[in-house]
Amino acid sequence: MNANQPFQQDSLCPHDRRVSCANCRLNSICLPISLHIEDIDKLNQIIQRGKPLQKGDYLYRANDPFDSVFAVRSGAVKALTISDKGEEQVTGFYLPGEVVGLDGISENRYTNSVIALETSSICEIPFHRMEELSLKIPNLQRHFFQLMSREITQDQQMIILLSKSSAEERIASLLLSISNRNNRRQLSATAFRLPMSRTDIGNFLGLTIETVSRIFSRLQQQQIIEADKKEIRIINIEELHKTANGGDACHS
Repeated sequence: MNANQPFQQDSLCPHDRRVSCANCRLNSICLPISLHIEDIDKLNQIIQRGKPLQKGDYLYRANDPFDSVFAVRSGAVKALTISDKGEEQVTGFYLPGEVVGLDGISENRYTNSVIALETSSICEIPFHRMEELSLKIPNLQRHFFQLMSREITQDQQMIILLSKSSAEERIASLLLSISNRNNRRQLSATAFRLPMSRTDIGNFLGLTIETVSRIFSRLQQQQIIEADKKEIRIINIEELHKTANGGDACHS
């Protein structure tokens, strides 16, 4: 960029710490629409933006003291728990505009560990400051309750997802979930990149990596999706819905 050329906000990298709540492309998701600009400035003052996490970095670990909730600004993270046998269990994937850390509220400690799936920028919101600010900005408090409600709903959807009897239903449901979440971020609902590996998908859905790969291949053969490594294009979303609901799906 020419030194005399005026700086353009839109040129900011999504990982750039100079991004504020006022100019963030995700503020329509993270913030209440009715929040006034002076209230956004107050919120922006308490949000901490550290350097981006690299793939494999921990945002926090299970049993760490709870002190903040976190909004994913770019990239993606996964939440996981470790069983008594030391086995890792993926419990969720979080995309830009989504909030993690709510699991720490009830017992003042995080129950999951959260790890970056790729280079990811995170907004840290100290919880005690959020409580103080919510008392001054009722719309913010209401929005935070909505975030908690959304988290509960996602947990319920995960239970339903894992209760599905076939591998096809589980994978189709996961693809539709990512499609819907992309659409909510005003991104393409039919062409997107999966931030997680096939291994993570299998771990999350209770499937082997071989089964995951076989189902992706089968969905391609049925001309429901196209898959090139992590790049996904949904060709026939109606059939994908049918597969997710058990209609015309071949069982493994």
